[in-house]
Amino acid sequence: MPLSEQEQRLLDEMERHLMQNDADVVSAHTGDRALSYRNLIYGTVLLLAGIGGLIAGVAVGGVGGIIIGVIAFAAMLGGLMLAFTPVRRTSGRGEGSGTKTKEPSPSFMDRMNDRWDRRHEDH
Repeated sequence: MPLSEQEQRLLDEMERHLMQNDADVVSAHTGDRALSYRNLIYGTVLLLAGIGGLIAGVAVGGVGGIIIGVIAFAAMLGGLMLAFTPVRRTSGRGEGSGTKTKEPSPSFMDRMNDRWDRRHEDH
């Protein structure tokens, strides 16, 4: 069922508004980077160790406590950076693995654009 003229104008206006105001969101491309579960776990462990180090630094007190606290803060910061730094995805385990590389699935917006194009081709 095709859109009415009013619905089509409203949709076009919404698309223009989105492109003008949120161009960075619309054009955002995830590419071949993703978060690694291993890095998330290591980063979380490092963050928790840093929190423990801060508590130990407060308990020790004095100059030694300050040094322990600074090192613990650096560990916490490093853990957060490790946990949330995206890593490059690889297409396969190895070059000679013999496995077929899987095509990346299209993003939500790509699927919606394809559906929109097919809809207008039919009418």
